[in-house]
Amino acid sequence: MKLEDLAHTNGEWLKGSGPEADIVISSRIRLARNLADAPFVSRASLEDRSRVEAALHERIMEIESAEDLIYVDIDELPGIDRQFLVERHLISREHAESEGGRAVAIQGREKFSLMINEEDHLRIQVMQSGLNLDNVWQQINKIDDLIEEKITYAYSEQLGYLTACPTNVGTGMRVSVMLHLPALVITRQMDKVFRALQKITLAVRGLYGEGSQAMGDFYQISNQVTLGQSEEKLIEQIGSIVPDIISYERQAREFLVNESQENLHDRVSRAYGILRTAQTISSEETMHLLSSVRMGVNLGLIPDLEIPDVNDLFIHTQPAHLQKIRGSELDTTDRNIERARYLRRHLSKEDGENGAENN
Repeated sequence: MKLEDLAHTNGEWLKGSGPEADIVISSRIRLARNLADAPFVSRASLEDRSRVEAALHERIMEIESAEDLIYVDIDELPGIDRQFLVERHLISREHAESEGGRAVAIQGREKFSLMINEEDHLRIQVMQSGLNLDNVWQQINKIDDLIEEKITYAYSEQLGYLTACPTNVGTGMRVSVMLHLPALVITRQMDKVFRALQKITLAVRGLYGEGSQAMGDFYQISNQVTLGQSEEKLIEQIGSIVPDIISYERQAREFLVNESQENLHDRVSRAYGILRTAQTISSEETMHLLSSVRMGVNLGLIPDLEIPDVNDLFIHTQPAHLQKIRGSELDTTDRNIERARYLRRHLSKEDGENGAENN
């Protein structure tokens, strides 16, 4: 499989399956690791980073199932391809914008990716659809062990894994769950949720992680500190609070159905109607309207759509995806026109299509 093939598919984490998948988009665990015999990326020369990249490339391609990996040199990619990988959640924005000895290894079904020379020498990421943290941990722990058989990590008996950012020292683990919370936004309860999470030192971020906005009512809940806690404790911390947030969202949806049914129907119907008929539409408006449609599908208000189809549209209507699918670069005006055309084609009852290709 090549990078180009990913534009016409979606990863496992967008399948709309798994526990609580109507609200939980995905579960993700990321591990930060560094080589023992090389300076951290922020202090490394270009030669140092190139040496780390070459060493990790060789070792990664030796691990089990490596034949299913796509290995990509970030430095050789044009801007659209870098943004495409960010939109897929396969690399970070910082990784996309940096230069020198940067690469990523991507499992063909996007079950995991390995970023080389981002903030740390190696960042291993595993994502699955729905609330599946235990399964994600089992998979990423296996990958980490396989790599550690080939590489000596920077490790302290007293502190644990050594990382570029002090907040990652210890397990080097970030556990996060991406949630779709439109009803809590509509009922203006998100601030209350934010405050409650901050009290227990959990971070709330937008769709693309740190520094990003909560487009489409998507929020990522993750731990902020890893030092002094085991991997199992961190997973338990996130795994214990997410069901409460899911419960709050379900209660908010029930309130909207029972107490504001006409307004809810109107919101969902208008959103669906605009998406099916618009001649030009921005990425931001598309995300906002698709959020209402996704909630409407889950509440049985739109019977002719499936959640995986809506999930596809969230990703495939992003700027870089549109251009990759079209096969040409587009300015903002042309992207807005192409986005509207794409939405009409995939949401129109007349042509019988109900979603993007989902391989």
